Amino acid sequence: MASVTITGRTPSTAAHGDPLVPRLLLARRLRALRESAGIGRADAAKAIGRSDSKITRLELGRSACSVDDVAALLTRYGADDNERTTLLALAEQTTAHPWWHADADIVPGWVRSYLTAEQAAKLVRTFEPQYVPGLLQAEEYARALIRRSYPGHDHPEQEVERRVEFRMRRQRVLRRRPRPLNLWVVLDERALWRPIGGPATMAAQVRHIIELCKRPNVTVQIAPAGICGRVEGDGPLTLVRFPQQGLQDMVYLERTDNADYPVRRAEIERHWHVFNTLVTEASKPEQTPRILAEILATY
Repeated sequence: MASVTITGRTPSTAAHGDPLVPRLLLARRLRALRESAGIGRADAAKAIGRSDSKITRLELGRSACSVDDVAALLTRYGADDNERTTLLALAEQTTAHPWWHADADIVPGWVRSYLTAEQAAKLVRTFEPQYVPGLLQAEEYARALIRRSYPGHDHPEQEVERRVEFRMRRQRVLRRRPRPLNLWVVLDERALWRPIGGPATMAAQVRHIIELCKRPNVTVQIAPAGICGRVEGDGPLTLVRFPQQGLQDMVYLERTDNADYPVRRAEIERHWHVFNTLVTEASKPEQTPRILAEILATY
């Protein structure tokens, strides 16, 4: 599978400062200009004194590029004045800090691209086999789950509360005006039976999902236990679609201490097919309130 794998073992704050969507828009247009001019990646790289792999990363939106380098590439590609004005403005936007910048020390490197994309997306579809996904988590559930993840920290309460606040802030995208994120979740039923924080916490979490399902931009389906075998690696699967026309969808495959971001069109389409299959095998959305009410009654 062609993908970009980002690990959490060697995080770099310097490499993740660019807003994703401007970078993707710039990447798409730079590649189109280079190909239109009949210039290979190696020749383009010489124009800015970089390697051809740098051009590859730039054209995938996976690498930052200075305004001066973009200007040099535009000159090499023969871009007209209007194109230069537009793309240099885009290049300047890529120097802005992403929304999570102030909390970069608690945001693993492998999730940063996804978190940036999530806030810019018009649609996120996600399958979660183990836990309630972050955008659906109630505060007490999030707190209990984070405590489980950071049991030995020097300042556990301070760090836990900071991470809880960050997760709640992330959820504002569901209430964004004028266009809130459209979220579609397929949730393995076992995630609602897995005890996180005790019965009271789980009951509050189930009630929280029931309330979120009343929002027109949130759809939740409950899948039968064990359905995760359809997903590569049996882990979470998340698909992101952007409002800007022409931008490729993002696939985010979260794993332990790393994530894969497949970039080939065929791989992206395959993961959409997997998710659509999960949708057909899960309970219908209109059945979700009843299923949740039955689960809630056991707590």
